Amino acid sequence: MYTTAGISITMKKIVLTISIIISLASMISIADQATPYSPMVGKNFPRGVFFGDTHLHTNLSPDAAAGGNRLFGHDEVYKLAMGKEVTAHNGRRVRLNRPLDFLVAADHAEYMGLFPALDSKNPDLLATEVGKRWHQMLQSGPKEAANILIEFGNALRNGEDLVQSDRFQKSVWQTVIDKAEAYNQPGVFTAFIGYEWSSSRGGGNMHRIVLFKDGADKTNQITPFSSFNNNRPQALWKFLAAYEEKTGGHVFAIPHNSNVSAGLMFAPVDSDGNTMTVEYVKQRVKWEPLLEVTQYKGDSETHPAVSPDDEFADYESWDKFASFSDANKQEDWMYEREYARPALRNGLAMSADIGDNPFKFGLIGSTDSHTGISSADENNFWGKFSWHEPNPTRAMERFVNIPDMPQFEWEMAASGLAAIWAQENTRASLFDAMRRRETYATTGPRMRVRVFGGWDFTDADLNSPDWVERGYLKGVPMGADLPLPPNIDQVPVFIIKTWKDPIGANLDRVQIVKGWLDTQGRTHEKVFDIALSDDRSVSPVTGKAPPVGTTVDLSKPTYRNDIGEVQFTTRWTDPSFHIDEPSFYYVRVLEIPTPRWTAYDAAYFNLEMPAHVPMVTQERAYTSPIWFTPEQ
Repeated sequence: MYTTAGISITMKKIVLTISIIISLASMISIADQATPYSPMVGKNFPRGVFFGDTHLHTNLSPDAAAGGNRLFGHDEVYKLAMGKEVTAHNGRRVRLNRPLDFLVAADHAEYMGLFPALDSKNPDLLATEVGKRWHQMLQSGPKEAANILIEFGNALRNGEDLVQSDRFQKSVWQTVIDKAEAYNQPGVFTAFIGYEWSSSRGGGNMHRIVLFKDGADKTNQITPFSSFNNNRPQALWKFLAAYEEKTGGHVFAIPHNSNVSAGLMFAPVDSDGNTMTVEYVKQRVKWEPLLEVTQYKGDSETHPAVSPDDEFADYESWDKFASFSDANKQEDWMYEREYARPALRNGLAMSADIGDNPFKFGLIGSTDSHTGISSADENNFWGKFSWHEPNPTRAMERFVNIPDMPQFEWEMAASGLAAIWAQENTRASLFDAMRRRETYATTGPRMRVRVFGGWDFTDADLNSPDWVERGYLKGVPMGADLPLPPNIDQVPVFIIKTWKDPIGANLDRVQIVKGWLDTQGRTHEKVFDIALSDDRSVSPVTGKAPPVGTTVDLSKPTYRNDIGEVQFTTRWTDPSFHIDEPSFYYVRVLEIPTPRWTAYDAAYFNLEMPAHVPMVTQERAYTSPIWFTPEQ
């Protein structure tokens, strides 16, 4: 028999149960609605930019070790890149101004691990005749390292592998893999597995960084393909294809130093001198989606010889020679085949003839440091090689301390960094972003640059809090292709936002560099100042904007952010667009003038630099292009 109190309690339970059911039904009904409450549900576009270096050498690179780097192996370079403090070869403590987000320890495949093995009396290496002889040479004194450098350098140019030990090569490669795996921390720091393929075919620099998306389970199934195996880029691409087929992994290559390629990097023929075919072009674009456009050995964006109307073209130019010897003289015809901008222009013309564009690449920067110190900051520059770590005489020494080398250390550029727009800091996310060319290069500062191209962007899109989402929905990001316009009378519209490096200099200006192919088959270029600081404007007479001025004080050295802007937000419509003309567009952002690394050296060591040594720089960023191709 139930009591009144029992009935009351039971009814309450029934009511509560019904209420819960109704609430759950209501929640299910809400969940079924097309628009979720959380604005990010179902969206996966890149929200973050990550800065790193895809081209750093440890003491496993023989030229790095011969150049004084005997201390910085993988443990040291990874710790430094992740923000730790270490001791350099000159006894000074060193730390990066800020940690990197990712790193590729990209040692030369040719003679990889040579000097550490000689120092440790590696039995596999000393079992070879040349290994035994080189070990004996090193016992005579450290100066013999330079003689070994010359000897294997000559062998490298001749494509001659003096070691010829597969067992030794495999053991060194396993070390590279193991160290990258040990330091890779998904979401925090990305350590890519990679190496450098160092072909000097034809006397020019034809080097590529080989960068793997994968971990040990796939990369340990191969050993690095070197220029000893074959010094033709097509052969490297064949190896990359075989790797992907064998392992199911993913890989690509990044050319660098096109500026010293003796006119070979962007030649209008393949590496055998044959006419390019559509198949060749497709392979090149697939396996080489990016170009390292700025680094220690100069800047490869453009040159006054090919961009005479560009007042900012002569930036950290290396134009004395085509390769690292006076025997290879720079000739005028080489420039347009060595720099990114003329290559992008020529790619448009070649596409019209071949049916596809062979020079369709995105842009990144990296250091090519051989010290193991991945720093691209002017006030923290540790030299190309370890013997040129900060000291009073380094600026006026030859950059590899070999008498017939015409380049001096003061001509080194403290550059650059790779910037990647990606969803997260992981191998997979960063690799995929590089593959789709959603990248940009900086010469060192960490300014943020974002650009979208489309046909109907408005000021409302640009100023909306969700402008990035609108950019992806209504247009394409850097590195992509504009679709055909909905209406034939529409012209491209670009929305751009740039922010200064939070601890760096203000911004001078934002430019769009356009290249196009006219209906007569001629290529052209034009640089548009689309945003200027300090209320400046472009002169209708000269077509140029007045200089931003300078606040640099070389006596300290320092500068002030009294001029320039912290941020630029702008929408730009191409005033010269023609629907029948193939074209490309990329953004170049310039900082205000700041002291160059040579100025910091002069102040620290109380030096009087020669008048021809530059003491001021104007750092910059270059985005990957956006292309437009008319309907065929």
